[in-house]
Amino acid sequence: MFDPNASEYTNPVSPLSREGPKMQLFVARHRPFFMLLGVLVAQLLLLSFQITRNHNVRLMQVWAVAVFSPMERSLNRIVRASTLSWRTLHGLWRAREENQELQVQLVEARTRVEQLSGQAAETQRLRALLDFKNHLPFQSVAAEVIAASPGENSNAVFIDKGSDWGLTPDLAVTTPVGIVGKIVAVFSHTAQVLLITDPGSGVGCILEHNRAQGVVKGGGQNLCQIHYVMNEETIADGEAVLTSGLDQIYPKGLPIGTVVQTRDGNIYKTIIVKPAAELNRLETVLVIKR
Repeated sequence: MFDPNASEYTNPVSPLSREGPKMQLFVARHRPFFMLLGVLVAQLLLLSFQITRNHNVRLMQVWAVAVFSPMERSLNRIVRASTLSWRTLHGLWRAREENQELQVQLVEARTRVEQLSGQAAETQRLRALLDFKNHLPFQSVAAEVIAASPGENSNAVFIDKGSDWGLTPDLAVTTPVGIVGKIVAVFSHTAQVLLITDPGSGVGCILEHNRAQGVVKGGGQNLCQIHYVMNEETIADGEAVLTSGLDQIYPKGLPIGTVVQTRDGNIYKTIIVKPAAELNRLETVLVIKR
């Protein structure tokens, strides 16, 4: 007969509650084995603390060293590699800073060298000008070129001396290597100089070896041209051209330039002359007083 209060229906046993007694039963059956295993482990640990090897090193320490030594070596290698990397990066950063400092010092040294070179060149130029001034049999005034007339081929310059220094128009202007031009306008503290390369200029000239005479006028492109020399004259390239003094402006014997090209014309030769002075790089000149 069916009884609803029967225990097999009111208290069912779960699967987990069945596994617990099985594990307890297994431990209870093999309890002596587990006790023996625990005793053996304990004895082994005690023996490892008591037994010593070479140099009185305990066996436990030997085991500990054997277990942790690979880890320690790996960690040591990692630390060394990190330290080396840091030192390398720090060295590179320091080298970069030193390189930048050296570059700055190099630029400053080059600038200083250029300044000293410029000062040396200026000193040499002024010394040559002073020596030339002392050997001239005429009274002269040194002047600085302060400006040039606008244009690619400038044919006039301005100097920093004027009527306050007793300058007047039609005074010759020269350098130690060759003549420059003549003064065409005078102001209180400045003066305008017309260069010999200007078509409106004119300089009485004489060829050094041929002794033929003519007039030098501006020919454009920083060159000059000698006029009124007959085709019969024999003139070689490279011959020096000097002032003749016949124009009553330039003293006789001053260098004008050298012949670079000659060709015959209808009556007169066409003679191209390169000025001796670098007219596009003038800095200091001498004004010759009468």
